[in-house]
Amino acid sequence: MKFSICQESLIGARPTNQDRVGYCYTSEALLLLLADGMGGHQLGEIGATLALQAMSALFQEHAQPTINNPQHALDDMVFAAHHALQRYRAEQRLAESPRTTIVVALIQDHHAYWAHCGDSRLYWLRNGQILARTRDHSHVERLIKEGRLNPAARLTHPDRNKLFNCLGAPTLPRVEQAAPVLLKAGDQLLLCSDGLWGAVAEHDLAYRLCTQELEQAVPELVRSATAVGGKNSDNVTALAMTWQGTQSYRSQHRGAVQIHSQSL
Repeated sequence: MKFSICQESLIGARPTNQDRVGYCYTSEALLLLLADGMGGHQLGEIGATLALQAMSALFQEHAQPTINNPQHALDDMVFAAHHALQRYRAEQRLAESPRTTIVVALIQDHHAYWAHCGDSRLYWLRNGQILARTRDHSHVERLIKEGRLNPAARLTHPDRNKLFNCLGAPTLPRVEQAAPVLLKAGDQLLLCSDGLWGAVAEHDLAYRLCTQELEQAVPELVRSATAVGGKNSDNVTALAMTWQGTQSYRSQHRGAVQIHSQSL
């Protein structure tokens, strides 16, 4: 495989960074992960960390060097993360489990597969155009889908932070998967928390990723979102990958597993 990748996370104006982002890979498969610990519940940052650890461990166990039945494997990874949060609650004797969103992408055999729970997003881009994105598991997004709310109210609605699907809740998460897509050279995947997509317009995301190298575009997007949020800025996290086909791997970050949280 040949691809470029860059990730960045800033704490914003929050007391802690509850976002976690990471990736792991073999010679023929790549896993991208992003989780946003839910601040309204206990230990969101622990929930996000445990989720990424559980999912990356399953990937490393089963990618030999590719994953058999990628869509089934994505379900298994998400449920493994959910059960890891439930075990943590039992072991620590907590009143409730840590909760987190998750968005995950698996790339192998020139195809991308992705799944999500919550409102952390994935965008698939080609030549500066957004070909697809995940749909938030939020009360507001449901109202928009039902035609009961204007999409322009998405960022100001009083219930914009209410989610109906996540990891760590008493009920099993609903894993939403997209149909696999065939990647072309130059295609990009962007995984991001709501701190980014809630502050930076989608056309700006697409333009910057199309016109700048990832090492410039990703940190600038994260910094821009933090600046827009100002004293109310959420944690802001992004991971972007540009697909270049087969052959060698190139990345700003090295290592079999990268789980990242930065508090600058």
